[in-house]
Amino acid sequence: MKIALIGYGKMGKEIESIAIGRGHEIILKVGAQQSKSISTEILRQADAAIEFSSPECAYSNIMNCFQAGVPVVCGTTGWLHRLEEVKTACHRSENAFFYASNFSIGVNIFFELNLYLAKIMNAYGEYEPLLEEIHHIHKKDSPSGTGITIAEGIIRELNRKNEWKEGSTHSPSVLAIHSKREGEVPGTHKVIYRSDVDDIEITHTAHNRKGFALGAVHAAEWIQGKKGTFGMNDMLGFGKQ
Repeated sequence: MKIALIGYGKMGKEIESIAIGRGHEIILKVGAQQSKSISTEILRQADAAIEFSSPECAYSNIMNCFQAGVPVVCGTTGWLHRLEEVKTACHRSENAFFYASNFSIGVNIFFELNLYLAKIMNAYGEYEPLLEEIHHIHKKDSPSGTGITIAEGIIRELNRKNEWKEGSTHSPSVLAIHSKREGEVPGTHKVIYRSDVDDIEITHTAHNRKGFALGAVHAAEWIQGKKGTFGMNDMLGFGKQ
């Protein structure tokens, strides 16, 4: 498979290593802030584009891929206010688009555990939920896309929470997300249900970026020959969330 890498930072380099190790060819490498330098002619030769750039560039990068007729796997967060536009453009162009806030299989299992736990805790109002996410100091968006996905899952299943807020809150209907940026941490996400007598916690801790990169390459392989918009639940068979 011929892959165009759009976004060639640490994640892009990890994706490149894994893709080559799986027998794929990288035919285009574009830096995160170099979307204007994307060669449409070369892009058309790709079987898939893997997009891990920046919130400012993601939308235009995806649209460039659609114009070139190339399926897109996107892991950039912080631009999702335009996600519906992308989905509409994908269907109009009869293309394929795969988005995930996190491509790690472990994280997506964690998403499912989070939903299940929130569903149970809906009956126990004495427990106050909160969410903590820790990432490296270079991460531009806060809270993380993964943290937002976790928060939205809790809100979906927990009737006493209607929205999330970064930082502390005194409103009983608001879920607090505490974001920290430390060193080179790949990603740690923790959900805590706290009461006067005990705490219940679930945590996912990434040891490196390999799990994220491998999931993105799997998605590029999986999307071949498909039309429409997809996510990790489609690929992993977890069902719709």
